[in-house]
Amino acid sequence: MPEYGYFLSCEEFAPAELIEQARMAEQAGFRALWISDHYHPWNDAQGQSPFVWSVLGALSEAVSLPVETAVTCPTVRTHPAVIAQAAATTAVMTEGRFRLGVGSGEALNEHILGHVWPPTSVRLEMLEESIQIMRRLFTGEEVSHHGTHYTVENARLYTVPDEPVPIDISGFGPAATALAARVGDGYITMMPEASMVEQFRKGGGGAKLVSGGTKVCYGTDRDEAVRTVHRLWGNQFLPGELAQVLPSPSHFEQAQTLVTEDMVRDKAVCGDDVDEHVAALAAFADAGFDRIYVNQIGPDQRGFFDFYRTKVLPQLAQD
Repeated sequence: MPEYGYFLSCEEFAPAELIEQARMAEQAGFRALWISDHYHPWNDAQGQSPFVWSVLGALSEAVSLPVETAVTCPTVRTHPAVIAQAAATTAVMTEGRFRLGVGSGEALNEHILGHVWPPTSVRLEMLEESIQIMRRLFTGEEVSHHGTHYTVENARLYTVPDEPVPIDISGFGPAATALAARVGDGYITMMPEASMVEQFRKGGGGAKLVSGGTKVCYGTDRDEAVRTVHRLWGNQFLPGELAQVLPSPSHFEQAQTLVTEDMVRDKAVCGDDVDEHVAALAAFADAGFDRIYVNQIGPDQRGFFDFYRTKVLPQLAQD
């Protein structure tokens, strides 16, 4: 049976709100936390984007749940040697309850220093090299590295956890999934597709952790919930590679004009139909996921957690 976790959205909420949501998630019976790592929100309506490593420090004191970034890009905006130090410190502060979720990133966050945004194949090369560097640094030994994309000289992490930080790799297509299977400690994806899980497991992932996530909007007025999703998260309905290549929130706002409320109504879980919420999470369980995370869109966080504590989670078996 899978475990169910809560997905904290740094794009939509300020640090204090995220910490309070984590507390409510633990009290409601969620078993783990994801937290997004962004420099920008997807659009101005979301309105936030705190530095995730500061929030993780506060989470280490506020709750006892395992926590993972979903996901960090350790390639362009931040050098992998710096991400390694941040991850190692977080793992120490959480007493080993931290996993580092990584991915090849989006131009939205990674282009801010003026670097060229590489094509997917190069980004995956950079991601693999960055993982090699971070794993060496997690040993606490001195590392020098002169690779294709990165240079590290005489770097050593003095604050490291007892066990290396697990690194899970995000993949939404065959190439990234193959990389996750080959070098990851786990696999992350956002669609309940059994074929991707099967590719990961047969490609070398075996019994390693497979995690997935989805967004919902609980509310007693379904039409209002649809409008909330359309306003705040219309970006998630954009097709193809737009999420990876558009460079700013204003570009996403322009693209979101193509997303209608009817599209949201057809594709998103909105409202207070218990069976609909249960079915959305059960789809991940049926596809073979080990951990399934859900995020509540919009301001009614307390209503969401009460709803899941009393009506949804009791219908979802957990280990």
